[in-house]
Amino acid sequence: MLIYIVEDDENIREIEAFAMKNSGYDTECFESSANFYKAITKAVPDLILLDIMLPGNDGLTILKKLRDDAVTANIPVIIISAKTTELDRVKGLDLGADDYLCKPFGVMELVSRVRARLRGSSKNNEYRYAEIMLSVDTRKVVISGKQADLTYKEFELLKMLIANPGKAFTRDCLIDTIWGQESAGRTLDVHIRTLRGKLGEYGRYIKTVRNVGYKLDKDE
Repeated sequence: MLIYIVEDDENIREIEAFAMKNSGYDTECFESSANFYKAITKAVPDLILLDIMLPGNDGLTILKKLRDDAVTANIPVIIISAKTTELDRVKGLDLGADDYLCKPFGVMELVSRVRARLRGSSKNNEYRYAEIMLSVDTRKVVISGKQADLTYKEFELLKMLIANPGKAFTRDCLIDTIWGQESAGRTLDVHIRTLRGKLGEYGRYIKTVRNVGYKLDKDE
């Protein structure tokens, strides 16, 4: 899982990154909003640790932009700030933060809160595979930070594959589940071809299993 850390204090940034890496998470760090905005158009993280007092756009402005964008609206955000009054905390939470941690903070508490938020987001009917993210609740598919325009059947097909990575589905199983009795096998092949195209470079992960059907799997 990928965590973005937006913090202009180098010492605090290093502490947060060290804690996340020791807990098994990949991290990218940003000192300001400018570099963060560039990065999030290329890859959508699983969670963001966000300071409020930053050069350029402050953390609350960043948070509002995240919540106003369909691609980033559901990313869990934990504010970590030296602004510790009740009013500050309420304002951050009201703007859409999932949690608010005051500085100075305990590393163990930070890790615990991150794990809790990631557990919560994983229950929100979201599936991730490489740079592909599919949300059942919003019926959106995001690839490398950009939303893909999938038809209803393409979405259902990808959902079946991404929810069971590595599992080979027979053609009959895919057809019966997604189309019922209304379609012939050629329709499945056409949808697989168009879905691969819409996934771009990640379309290669949809593997043809000879004499069986299809599966979602990374290159061997």
